Amino acid sequence: MVNKMYAVISPAKKLNCSGWNRDLEFTKPSLLDHTTGLVEEMKNKSTDEIGQLMKISEKLSALNFERYQSFSADPECEDAKPAALMFDGDTYTGLQAQDFGQSDWEFAQAHLGILSGLYGLLRPLDLIQPHRLEMGTRLATGRGTNLYAYWGDEIASLLQQRNEGNSDNTLVNLASNEYFKSASRPSLGMDVVTPTFKEMRDGKLKLISFSAKRARGSMARFMIKNQIENPEDLKGFDVDGYRFDPNQSTDNEWLFYR
Repeated sequence: MVNKMYAVISPAKKLNCSGWNRDLEFTKPSLLDHTTGLVEEMKNKSTDEIGQLMKISEKLSALNFERYQSFSADPECEDAKPAALMFDGDTYTGLQAQDFGQSDWEFAQAHLGILSGLYGLLRPLDLIQPHRLEMGTRLATGRGTNLYAYWGDEIASLLQQRNEGNSDNTLVNLASNEYFKSASRPSLGMDVVTPTFKEMRDGKLKLISFSAKRARGSMARFMIKNQIENPEDLKGFDVDGYRFDPNQSTDNEWLFYR
């Protein structure tokens, strides 16, 4: 059996739709049938309905209306781009996938998943189209009143499939609560470790949102660049001045601070 852990991160609302190196060996998302169902739901929404559903501005509502109306059934369409390069928020500033080499991509494909409201679970090189659909969106479908009901056990089951044959049954949760809730189901059957990143401010440890998001991406990058297979080795994470605090950590909640 192979000793291999798996980690998950959240997607980002901010997107980078610029060109990319098309020589990369991209892959297709594994849950496209379910994605298609959500796209059809969104195509039936007006600009105003999208704005109300997502609580976004008129300008963003119009943009996302157009994106869903033009959403292609071809996953390799011109607008598509690998997920790790399309998403562009704080976590992806830490991940810095733009400078990955071949061995980095290969390791990332096998060890890192990106949770997604529209695609469920992505590999870094899975092609995605520009979109916005946060996991917490209360989009009613035939499966229920929100996306957690829509995805059901699909994400947890896919995580289990990707971990089959591995002697280590650990899932490193580098995602937000909103997104990890979609994977954290009884059917998951994996030991979950959640690193938390805090900073010393005025003599107290505090969670600074944008710094914590960036640190999650940095830890994913640390795992990939060092080809870490054993979760315990993540305790050596020291990027940007962070260090592991064993005294304030538990078996499943690991505290890193700076």
